[in-house]
Amino acid sequence: MTFLNTDAPAWSFLRGFEPASLCDWPGKVSAVLFFAGCNLRCPTCHNASIAWNPHRSRPVDHKSILQQILKNRKWLDGLVLTGGEVTILPGLDDFLKTLSLMGLPIKLDTNGLKPGSVKMALKHGFIEKIAVDIKGPWEKYPHLCGGLISSSRIMSCASKIFKMAVSSPERFMFRCTMVPGLDSSDLRVVRSYLPRGFDLRVQKYLPPGAGFSAV
Repeated sequence: MTFLNTDAPAWSFLRGFEPASLCDWPGKVSAVLFFAGCNLRCPTCHNASIAWNPHRSRPVDHKSILQQILKNRKWLDGLVLTGGEVTILPGLDDFLKTLSLMGLPIKLDTNGLKPGSVKMALKHGFIEKIAVDIKGPWEKYPHLCGGLISSSRIMSCASKIFKMAVSSPERFMFRCTMVPGLDSSDLRVVRSYLPRGFDLRVQKYLPPGAGFSAV
């Protein structure tokens, strides 16, 4: 494992690991890494304990997890990075380059608020899929996200994400979680935002404290 930079600062935010998931990357068997920290405070967040207070939870032993992934990579189809919010990790560019040395395609989950980081990730061919969570209609974002983002800001960020998706349609997917307060009419609104040719994956809601997501 000497070819991997195990001292990258992003590793200090690793808080969870799922060795084999059939749900986090549709159609693939993937290992899932859960990272702490987020730039939102969604009151329905199922991973709030790690997302909101990254320094109050204990990092996991990333070296042993990397060894396990390397041991299993012959039958793994990919590696999923989720959170929290992955795009705010320190040194993300170099960190992604390090992970690419494992020889597995990578899926990155994001709330879309860091389009610059998403654009950077797209430059790496090993980032095979970017899953963008659309929380709901733009006007509901302040309520859905703990008051940390305005409707105008998410519209601006989403516009940049959508342009990237149009340029690289095979590398993007869009999701919405049916949290309390959303209904079928909200889903229709969210679907209307998406660029032509994209579908919306609707996810089951996991209440806070239900554990890590595997939807």
